[in-house]
Amino acid sequence: MAMSSMAASSAISSPFITPKDGGVSSLSAQSSSSIKVMPKKVSKKIVSVMTPQQSERKPSTTGSVKTGMTMTEKIFSRASEKSQLIPGENVWVNIDILMTHDVCGPGSIGIFKKEFGNDAKVWDREKVVIIPDHYIFTSDERANRNVDIIRDFSHEQGIKYFYDIKDLSNFKANPDYKGVCHVALAQEGHCRPGEVLVGTDSHTCTAGAFGQFATGIGNTDAGFVLGTGKLLLKVPPTLRFVLDGEMPDYLLAKDLILQIIGEISVSGATYKAMEFVGSTVESLTMEERMTLCNMVVEAGGKNGIVPADATTFKYLEGKTSLPYEPVYSDGDARFLQEYRIDVSKLEPLVAKPHSPDNRALARECKDVKIDRVYIGSCTGGKTEDFQAAARVLLASGEKVKVPTFLVPATQKVWMDIYTLPVPGSGGKTMSQIFEAAGCDTPTSPSCGACLGGPKDTYARINEPQVCVSTTNRNFPGRMGHKDGQIYLASPYTAAASALTGFVTDPRDFLH
Repeated sequence: MAMSSMAASSAISSPFITPKDGGVSSLSAQSSSSIKVMPKKVSKKIVSVMTPQQSERKPSTTGSVKTGMTMTEKIFSRASEKSQLIPGENVWVNIDILMTHDVCGPGSIGIFKKEFGNDAKVWDREKVVIIPDHYIFTSDERANRNVDIIRDFSHEQGIKYFYDIKDLSNFKANPDYKGVCHVALAQEGHCRPGEVLVGTDSHTCTAGAFGQFATGIGNTDAGFVLGTGKLLLKVPPTLRFVLDGEMPDYLLAKDLILQIIGEISVSGATYKAMEFVGSTVESLTMEERMTLCNMVVEAGGKNGIVPADATTFKYLEGKTSLPYEPVYSDGDARFLQEYRIDVSKLEPLVAKPHSPDNRALARECKDVKIDRVYIGSCTGGKTEDFQAAARVLLASGEKVKVPTFLVPATQKVWMDIYTLPVPGSGGKTMSQIFEAAGCDTPTSPSCGACLGGPKDTYARINEPQVCVSTTNRNFPGRMGHKDGQIYLASPYTAAASALTGFVTDPRDFLH
């Protein structure tokens, strides 16, 4: 198993323990005897146990014998109208929602028209969601032209859910405009348990937090879905992550997913489903579950998924009127691998340049001088992300030492920043705390500098600077300048770092 240079640290490795049962719920009596129980003295090592190869069971003479299925397999089974599926099968899947945005929408539309004809109609105008969000607040003519193309198409097709923006000078003058697609999909009720959601963006996997199959697809696939409502997909095998233990109050879901990616590497879940279960996951809010699922693609994952529960259903109240039916993994479902994590032993983490799996403890990077902090994106620009940052700034009572940029994901998040009081602040809103700490004024909701964007994009890194960011990728050039250095971190760690001018463990301020 690939391990980062930091993996030798006991603080990082200890949360991964070998399950006594071999870590695979489907092991038969014969196969389980081949699993060696690790001696106690090495129980703290990072280990994993592979499921023995299982051949497909043939139907018996008295009828077919069904084996248990995972959540992802069950969703594929329902969407393909097949009673039984196993990983590796290719099936035609009925799509519930297709999302596209201003970056990939024009290409997808072009392919749709080329293949189905200029006068063709989309398969279902109420199942296509079009969200301008990436390159919005810019004077770049090509970026603006992209928004014009998706607007023209939406009007021509009568797309019900097109979240338009016309007045770029004042986003509040655009009641339909939402902002970042992945957060808007959730807030507008397009994410439902048991469904299949695809989008022309790799972080579409965010929606797996709702107990649905959600994944990113390319423009060609999107063009095909626009015309048919179907897609040929391979059933992915599932990696299961059991997160147990009480979450320390200095950790956030970003730390959990950085731990996992650092553990299995950026290719450790290639074309696999990543299922998150356990008492810790059950305790997470929907926004934190979204953070967890958002970055499975940084491990190569096909999708991330969290079982729907009371938290999910409460979030969906008033957001969707459509019926939905959750699915859950069977007790005898087959998992390719299972990891168990004792969350109570984790510490705040960062991913050092230039890879999301370049994991390190925040406290071990305290000598890294930074030039700026960026709080935003589908990963780290939600309401609770800003509340977390405000909590650190409030606890310190100090001013930030480096420029600190705040980019709310959606209009709703922007409103929350200005209206929601921060617990323990005596009624102060997040915006008041940010202003008192000397942060930049929260800007218009969009993807901002997470994807770099045109040169005039707000907070884009245009020089070889060092940035602590709540975004999801730190590849060279990701946020602009190819020599920029990006440290991925939770909103707690980002805010703490803003206060010191160095990569900082938030425990220095959260007591």
